[in-house]
Amino acid sequence: MSKLIDLTIDGKSLTVPGGTLIVDAAKQAGIDIPVFCYHPKLKPAGMCRMCLVEVGRPALDRATGQPLLQADGKPQVQFGLKLETACTTPVSQGMIVLTTTNKVKAARKDILEFLLTSHPLDCPVCDKGGECPLQNLTLLHGPGESRFLFDEKKHLAKHLPLGELIYLDRERCIQCGRCVRFQSEVVDDPVISLSNRGRSFEIVSYSDPGFDSYFSGNTTDICPVGALTTADFRFGARPWELNAAASLCPHCPVGCNLTINVRREVTSGGQVVIKRVMPRQNEAVNEIWICDKGRFAYHYTEAKERLTTPLIRKNGELTPASWDEALELVAGRFQSAGENLLVLAGGRLPNEDLFNLRRLAEGAHGAAVLYTHMAGGELTTQLGATAGMDFGQMGKGTVLLVVASNLHEEAPLWYLRVKQAVERGATLIVANARPTRLDRYATHTIRYIYGEQANTILALAPGRQPASTAPAAAAISAATAISAAAALTSAAQTVILFGSDGLGLAGSQALARACADLIHNLNRNSEASGKVDSPKITYSLIGVWPHANDQGAWELGFHTKSMKETTKDAKEAVKALYVVAADPFGDEPEEEHPLTAGGPFIVVQDLFLSPTAQRADVVLPAQAFTEREGTFTSGERRVQRFYPAVPARPGCRPDYAITAEIGKRMGLSLEGRAPAAVFAQISAEVPAFNHLSYRKLAETAPQWPAIGTSLSRIGMYFSGTGYENKQGLGVHLSLLPDPAPLSAASLHPSPHIRPNQPPSTFNGKMGEYGGIERGALAVPVTCLYDRGQTVWPTKLLRTRGGNRPGKPWVAMNPEDANRLDIHPGQSIKLEFSGSANAAQPAVMANLDENVPAGVILVPRSFGLFINEPCVARIYG
Repeated sequence: MSKLIDLTIDGKSLTVPGGTLIVDAAKQAGIDIPVFCYHPKLKPAGMCRMCLVEVGRPALDRATGQPLLQADGKPQVQFGLKLETACTTPVSQGMIVLTTTNKVKAARKDILEFLLTSHPLDCPVCDKGGECPLQNLTLLHGPGESRFLFDEKKHLAKHLPLGELIYLDRERCIQCGRCVRFQSEVVDDPVISLSNRGRSFEIVSYSDPGFDSYFSGNTTDICPVGALTTADFRFGARPWELNAAASLCPHCPVGCNLTINVRREVTSGGQVVIKRVMPRQNEAVNEIWICDKGRFAYHYTEAKERLTTPLIRKNGELTPASWDEALELVAGRFQSAGENLLVLAGGRLPNEDLFNLRRLAEGAHGAAVLYTHMAGGELTTQLGATAGMDFGQMGKGTVLLVVASNLHEEAPLWYLRVKQAVERGATLIVANARPTRLDRYATHTIRYIYGEQANTILALAPGRQPASTAPAAAAISAATAISAAAALTSAAQTVILFGSDGLGLAGSQALARACADLIHNLNRNSEASGKVDSPKITYSLIGVWPHANDQGAWELGFHTKSMKETTKDAKEAVKALYVVAADPFGDEPEEEHPLTAGGPFIVVQDLFLSPTAQRADVVLPAQAFTEREGTFTSGERRVQRFYPAVPARPGCRPDYAITAEIGKRMGLSLEGRAPAAVFAQISAEVPAFNHLSYRKLAETAPQWPAIGTSLSRIGMYFSGTGYENKQGLGVHLSLLPDPAPLSAASLHPSPHIRPNQPPSTFNGKMGEYGGIERGALAVPVTCLYDRGQTVWPTKLLRTRGGNRPGKPWVAMNPEDANRLDIHPGQSIKLEFSGSANAAQPAVMANLDENVPAGVILVPRSFGLFINEPCVARIYG
């Protein structure tokens, strides 16, 4: 712990850790020192000079080095002739800081006048008006009028697009560099930079497409003026017109806290509409950042294609019906199906909805299944994160193992937080079949062959490393295994994040079990060495799930089956299929799925008329997450509340209420009055939730940096535009009893996902793979911007992340493409083995040298029917 320092600021005595900057010490004491370039999440820059203060230090005797004392015994204090920047000057013992002297006031006035010489002074129309530090600080500290003429200012073309998402107004920029520093320091996406000098100084984009970063929207939050604005909010509303609702991001397992700004407007027919999505501070989850998917993809909730009335199939056509008619029909068919009822639930459903679905299935003696391509959740309920788990507190002594996951695409905020943990001294081990962005921060990088991921993890367990001259696994050297294993056995805290990169259900299940086996072996090794209790060693297994509440589904007792198993059940035994927040037909070929003529009675509950809904017997319209409240359980097993932001669309109902109404008509007692009532039942019946309530989930605590609180009277000066968390920081679930140690013999990967031989041994050519000419191993991967129904309706995102309107893509190695005479951007067709549907859509060939030879990467949710690794034949 840093040595404590005593100092005085404006006559107020305080004690802070050594190394604290004056500006931070002042904020902690409730004293506002105005800043523009400084941000508590960025390195000090001292660019704007707005934070100038007078600083006095104890005078020292040159001979002894001891402080010189006055007659009263107090140290003599010497003030420098020049003012100092509070944002770059650390505190020192006995320091005296003055922030309101005439000298300081004059300096602030001069700095503001200088900044305004090139500013357009367009506050009445500026997007930042009402939450602009420059505007407010000018009123507090600036000159009453300008000595510079408007015509003498430098005028530039307005609203320059840095990309599809972010616009730049160069005249408003005050050259603080916050945006550039954020992209370089926090994100490590240096795609924008500062160009030219003097009055020609401006922000430019060096990427193609422009501002190509998953975190670009955060620069608009920390921009202290209206220079950077988002494409969907600029000129959309004034901040004082907006109401705020606390919410959660529904797109990935991180659980980022959001604030949704809304207003009622004439252009929308007097309806309350969403104007923007902003971060809500939760330092243990997403700090004050969100990714661009979480910021922009909410537009799918506003799509005109949303379902607003129940539909019943009559004479082969889906026709509008009343809720009573639809619910009566569904309840009757479900009751008749009895034990032959199968509930297929998506992981984007809140806990309350999943709980009612499970109880409905149990009440009818049917089955409830989680629709996903990733398994292993029963292990994360036993070995997952618990109270105190916080990436932000990880550093030296922590080992992070990320296996089969491209965090940058699958969970962007976890990517940031893992990166930052490494920068604080944590050890990172990355294991994957292909390079990912995390490799650059890894201490140990393990590259295995697709299908060998479980064996590779097993090779890291204590005592399983062979001699240094022998291979440890099919694709990991003994030296790598030994060094990585040594890091794991010496760690005070171990966190394993496993994903499904290149894997399907069987592969991810084997991987999860291997990770659990590794944790048990590390724990046994710690017990044997006597290190378990001094200090406490912790282990956490985290699944990088495809949806926001997959972990919640596992905690509530859901299990999963492969699509082949589900199909077999539906064809052989299932008489009624209840599909909620899932689109199995959109993800699987028609011939391999039960949604065909003569199949079971199908009920689909969703927001859109998805490919599955188009083949249903009954379609029930559900509310979007923005229209209701509920809870999600993040991948870290943190339960968090979200609240309604806009009124529900007429005709739509929340999923938990729809299920409760069906259950009521079946004679079952399901709670459907309010999500709080459903959650109370969850807390009473599910052991892991026993200590939770909606009230507890709404509890908060002070956070740093302070945003808009009494510690920072005008928080936007300090941290940018953001929202203090007044609605709840979330609570970790308690763990279930530990499972029995797993045997290595039970962890063999499924044979169908292992290639017959490593691609590198294909006699130098791709020619044949598994005996199929022009074949390759096709592996499914996750992309942040996919074509799923919670992204694709947002037109702003359709060209991001390699997307092209109407053109899905696959990635392949350039050498393989050259041998097959395939050129970048060429349209190709694929035929996947084991698929009865050969009519795959044409895809664009992206060439990427990071793709292993003999392999093609197939993005999930891009209109291609692949959720499991398989052999693919390629047609140019």
